Amino acid sequence: MPESSQDSQELAEERTDWAEDRTILANERTFSSWMGTGLGSLALAVGMQAVFGAMEPTWIAKSAATVFVIVSLYLFQTALINSRRTKQRLDSHTAEPVSNRNLAVIAHLLSIGAVCAAIVLWLI
Repeated sequence: MPESSQDSQELAEERTDWAEDRTILANERTFSSWMGTGLGSLALAVGMQAVFGAMEPTWIAKSAATVFVIVSLYLFQTALINSRRTKQRLDSHTAEPVSNRNLAVIAHLLSIGAVCAAIVLWLI
């Protein structure tokens, strides 16, 4: 028995709703991945300072480490901006997305931590 046009339309709308929910969840995983990459960049900065910190002149090692701190800051803030843009375009149906406020808190706290790490690197 063939489906009615209305049943077909309802099924299509349901599939679209599920696709939006999957995209929202994928957006959160992408945000998390960007945060991890930013933390990796920050760890590289600390590692560079530890390995090359005794080098003379010391400002070279500190400058190289600072570049990776700046990269981490860029990644944290870019992830937040891109995540917000994606969430604005989508409607949640069944999935419960993380709030923009929580994402901002995470990104800003990690950014503050990165700035503090840069300050410590220059004071060592």
